[in-house]
Amino acid sequence: MNQQEIKQLETELWDSANSLRANSKLTAAEYKDPVLGLILLRYAQNRYDQAKVKIEASIPEGPRGKRAATKDDFLAAGAMMLPELSQFDYLANLPEQEPLDEAINEAMKLIEEAYPDLAGVLPRNYQELDTDLLRELIRVFNKDAVKSISGDVFGRIYEFFLMKFSMDGAGAQEGGEFFTPPSLVQLIVNMIKPDHGVIHDPACGSAGMFVQTGHFIEQQDENASVNQKITCYGTELKSNNTRLAKMNLAIHGIEGKIIESNSFYSDPHALVGQCDFVMANPPFNVSKIDKKKDYVKTDARLFADIGIPKADNGNYMWIQYFYHYLNNQGRAGFVMASSATDAGNTEKDIRQKLVETGAVDCIVSVGNNFFYTRSLPCHVWFLDKGKTEANKDKILMLDTRNTFRVVTNTINDYSPGQLTNFNAIMESYRGDEAAIANAQAIHNTSAVELAEEVAKEINALRAECKAILKAPFTPVHDSKCKECNDKAEQADFALCDKCQKAHEKQVKPNIDFSSIAAELDEVLAVDKGSDFDVCLQWAGRFTQPVEQLFTLLEQYQANSDKALADFKALDKDVKASKDNKQLKVQLDANSKLLKTLTSALSAHKALLKQELADYKQLIKDWRALRENFPEDKYRDVEGLCKIVDRAEVAENDYSLTPGRYVGYNIQIDPDFDYKSRLNDIYNELQHLNNEAISIFKSIEGVK
Repeated sequence: MNQQEIKQLETELWDSANSLRANSKLTAAEYKDPVLGLILLRYAQNRYDQAKVKIEASIPEGPRGKRAATKDDFLAAGAMMLPELSQFDYLANLPEQEPLDEAINEAMKLIEEAYPDLAGVLPRNYQELDTDLLRELIRVFNKDAVKSISGDVFGRIYEFFLMKFSMDGAGAQEGGEFFTPPSLVQLIVNMIKPDHGVIHDPACGSAGMFVQTGHFIEQQDENASVNQKITCYGTELKSNNTRLAKMNLAIHGIEGKIIESNSFYSDPHALVGQCDFVMANPPFNVSKIDKKKDYVKTDARLFADIGIPKADNGNYMWIQYFYHYLNNQGRAGFVMASSATDAGNTEKDIRQKLVETGAVDCIVSVGNNFFYTRSLPCHVWFLDKGKTEANKDKILMLDTRNTFRVVTNTINDYSPGQLTNFNAIMESYRGDEAAIANAQAIHNTSAVELAEEVAKEINALRAECKAILKAPFTPVHDSKCKECNDKAEQADFALCDKCQKAHEKQVKPNIDFSSIAAELDEVLAVDKGSDFDVCLQWAGRFTQPVEQLFTLLEQYQANSDKALADFKALDKDVKASKDNKQLKVQLDANSKLLKTLTSALSAHKALLKQELADYKQLIKDWRALRENFPEDKYRDVEGLCKIVDRAEVAENDYSLTPGRYVGYNIQIDPDFDYKSRLNDIYNELQHLNNEAISIFKSIEGVK
């Protein structure tokens, strides 16, 4: 299953599950945990089935035959040995008279009893969901397409559902307290490269940082064992989020210790100075922290000579925690409120001390609309206690506020190509002279692979449409004609002379099927040795056939509509009911053909549009890298990046705001019609002004 197919499956499952909620009285918060629990249950069944086949094949024959598989056998295979009553198949086949809610609660209970690490983690509130809703949900996750997928795809689906619930505000959380947007997590992972040792997140939410770390390790080496490479420790304040985190790790097969606790007043894992990597998206601007507590006063995670900031927010307590958790080679990446880079008073003193340690590695400015329930900008900080001597006195300032991908009117993210570019800039700053050239090669490979997918989809759609259009109509004959009736089932059936003459008198639709089908003959091919210029040309080549296919459908729709109008006009003028009936049969055949074409296009349309959008974005990102770094070497780029030294930071009052250093560069998108957009804005403004005047006159009239 390729990436686009996974995306399509994620969307289909979400749409199905979410439409069921829309017809119920449940809020997103009430719906979230039971649905995520069913995903875990379905995942456990898939892993169990896949492992069972391998285990039974590997057990040797003994004197009394093969021994029975054990719980340890399944654990070694990365699966749970599910009790029969906990298997998804059992629930899916449960007779309708049996209470399904009780059966699912029992399934969860039995798993928790068999696996104590999951005790208290799995949802046990299925009695709160309507029985019909539960049965439909079971059917959604019991489709053949779902039953056959592997664990890593299930992990993707679980993360996708977490993201969608976060976007819907599930849990009444402000700003995604249980979920960090994937592109920000990916940015952090790419920049610090957590591929070994102790990983800590003291505000772990649903454990997204750990999951993305697992993906990163597997991408580096598909044969690597994540649990042999890293040890994960998380702390989370809220009970529900702690359960989400444990489920998330379980569904990804990642071992980790998640403790429910308040990181401001405890360090439950005792990891000061021991972490290879720290990653976090802590809550911003937390107020009313009790700084008089003895634990806070003596906290080893704070600088002894400054320590507790006077400001009533927790930002600079978090920042100090992250620094002090690191060992002498450790790296940290964390999201922080934008105000923190310029905060004054004791916060400025802490920031100055941090800069003077030489551990501040990079600051990234992130624009608006990256979080799902708030639109404020933020910064991502990177610390590195193991910086090279050449970089001890330097900090990379990266301003990405003008570099993003628009997802919806209210949500932005980073595209994979943009993340590749940021990583190349970071690695080049760290001294890798081949980093930017390597990024160019990654773009090239990605472009060719995606081009192959687009071409494959276009060719498949063309072939399908052509086959539908070339399918012959069943000739319409007089039902009383014995000669035609006797041979109507034959493949080469032709009307008798009498029926043929009657057929030719009918009003026929103005559609030349053969010419339309001929326009679908071209097959797109992709040259795997293509360079940037060729890949750039493909974007136009791909767009043309897609637009052509959609235009053909519109043409067919218009012609069919005209034929229907002709029939209605004929119905008024001609009294011969037999002719009208024959024409109606022909028009019904046209209508069926149109529906078949529409169905074929709909099956491909969303996927094809997404592939084309992804391809155009990739070419745009590739072009940006080439234009900003024409010699494949790092250089300061106005409005994007600059390497500053400690003296320059001191001159700027220890500000760590990238925009203060990189300057501002007006970027013009060559594909955007600025003139038309300004005209639209002007017309909209005029319309609003006219409405305002009209309302004002109405109010005056009332007075």
